[in-house]
Amino acid sequence: MKKEEAIQTKRVFNLIIVDESGSMSIIRRQAFTGMNETLQTVRQMQEKFPEQEQRVTLVTFDTGNTTWHYDNTPASQTKDLGWEAYNPCGGTPLYDAMGMAISKVNAQVSEGDNVLVTVITDGEENSSQEWTLKMIRTMIEKLKKQNWTFTLIGTDNLDVEKMAHSFAIEEHLEFHQDIEGTKAMFARERSSRERYNRCVSENASMPKGQFFEEEEA
Repeated sequence: MKKEEAIQTKRVFNLIIVDESGSMSIIRRQAFTGMNETLQTVRQMQEKFPEQEQRVTLVTFDTGNTTWHYDNTPASQTKDLGWEAYNPCGGTPLYDAMGMAISKVNAQVSEGDNVLVTVITDGEENSSQEWTLKMIRTMIEKLKKQNWTFTLIGTDNLDVEKMAHSFAIEEHLEFHQDIEGTKAMFARERSSRERYNRCVSENASMPKGQFFEEEEA
């Protein structure tokens, strides 16, 4: 093996899909702040693990819009979103948003790349036109065999565990839809994201179903 092959950069694709339906207006500021803190975390991971190449795709969605704030963008080229970039309204075409975003990233990755998909929602599917649950589940089951990790984060008005399992997603997290609950959720997501990148750096796998487990001090 050539030396340059031995130190080949590991690519990490961060796909973040965030519900922008009307009910998210309750936690608009916290969701907005959390997305920016997540972007900051990805940039920090780029600095902390220089042997990795962090790329970001950030999508928000409702029945009227699917907004690509970043599309396969190098982490170093991302900036925090402006307040006007996130304005909750409309319904929840969750299947369409997931199907469209996952398919697009799948066309951008190569064999050996690592992909972390994060889905954040406070509601169940209610308005998709193109994708079905069966289509999404089939795609996720296939991609989990190819260095893809899927996480579902939902509010406590949902049966998040049941919802995650319907997608064939083992990694799920429930949070209270209030200021403190949302803030705590994003903090936990960021610490889990850092642990994930540490595992990538060490060629290790996070135990299945334990993505959001908090580390002992």
